[in-house]
Amino acid sequence: MQDDSSHSPSYTVTCEDYVHVVEFSPFNSGTPASLLAYGGNQYVVVGTCLFQEEDVETEGLEFNVLRAFHNEVRVDALAWSPESRLDRIPNIRFCTAAADKKLRLLTSDLQDRHEVKVMEGHTSYINHLVFEPTEGKQIASVSDDHTCRLWDLDGNESAILRLRSPGMSVCWHPEETCKLMVAEKKGTIRFYDLVTQQAILSLDCGQSPLMSADWCLTNTIKVGAVAGNDWLIWDITRSSYPQEKRPSHRDKARLFKWSRANENLFATTGCPGKINSQLLIHHLGHPQPVTIGSAAVGSGLSWHRTLPLCVIGSDRKLSFWMTEM
Repeated sequence: MQDDSSHSPSYTVTCEDYVHVVEFSPFNSGTPASLLAYGGNQYVVVGTCLFQEEDVETEGLEFNVLRAFHNEVRVDALAWSPESRLDRIPNIRFCTAAADKKLRLLTSDLQDRHEVKVMEGHTSYINHLVFEPTEGKQIASVSDDHTCRLWDLDGNESAILRLRSPGMSVCWHPEETCKLMVAEKKGTIRFYDLVTQQAILSLDCGQSPLMSADWCLTNTIKVGAVAGNDWLIWDITRSSYPQEKRPSHRDKARLFKWSRANENLFATTGCPGKINSQLLIHHLGHPQPVTIGSAAVGSGLSWHRTLPLCVIGSDRKLSFWMTEM
């Protein structure tokens, strides 16, 4: 567990309020810039980011706000649709999970058209959600109500997977859209075939509470998670038990996210609640974290689509860390 001096963020963006969630779009926006959304109490802001590492003419970070959306309650989770594009006719589509146990699907052309569809069905707190990544016509969400629910874009529930403990994370396979990964708080990660709605494989942490898990979408035999103070990594072709596990956060780990630029790079965060939340960036093969950062009451964690760069939100600020490969 690390206590070394923290790196300062590579870039920061000032926000008007506390940032509860932040997500880079994992999809190509059709322009050189990346879409990014952040949210908090009753709002979501959508903007674009362009970094000097990807564009010679940019100095540092160029962040442009496209639009702020009102959300009736606090935003707890957010997912981007692959249909969000900025070329030709701009179309923004994302879905939020809020403290009132409802999902809200927002679609906007950033001008006059602005639609919100409210989806109801979960009976407890929603922890995570994701769009089907190829066409974006379905959404999966997991909740403390021990279910994973699938929705169409009209807001209808198309399936309910019954879980044995709260659902903490859900990930869709990038190409095989009938495969879904669901991570449960008691430490089990299951892979479902959505055609039969049956589990086809399961992984076991051997410890709980599991707080977050992620499927490495650049190499789908790799799965990572945080449970208790530890991070854990599986090779799903080899064993249902983790191949590697290390203690990382003294005050319990909260989030695990794989980099989209490098299959050996991942980040973990400690639980918010302390004055500073720790961000650790790890490289498989390095015994110690390669970057240590911290943010005042940090919340949320997301990686850039093509750069080894991640962002976390905090009190009136977004902090970005670029990792040397």
